[in-house]
Amino acid sequence: MLIKVKVFPNSKKEEITKKSEDSFEVKIKEKPERGLANKAVIRTLSSYFNISESKIRLTKGFKEKNKIFEITKAQNLAPNSHEAMGRNI
Repeated sequence: MLIKVKVFPNSKKEEITKKSEDSFEVKIKEKPERGLANKAVIRTLSSYFNISESKIRLTKGFKEKNKIFEITKAQNLAPNSHEAMGRNI
């Protein structure tokens, strides 16, 4: 499964917002340097979907705000129990 993610680095709080079935906005505290922001997004998505970080792979947008991630094992993609639009991580 492919999902589109718009990343907001240097945010005051970490937050994920579901915009549509395959589109998310992710706010992270990390700076967009040396891949730190990308790793933080993977960690945030992993927590949101309750899956291992190894199941999430960045496929496009390594140096851009708009990214595409591939998530494997799509049958278990129900968000964890405290999922809510705009919830804090």
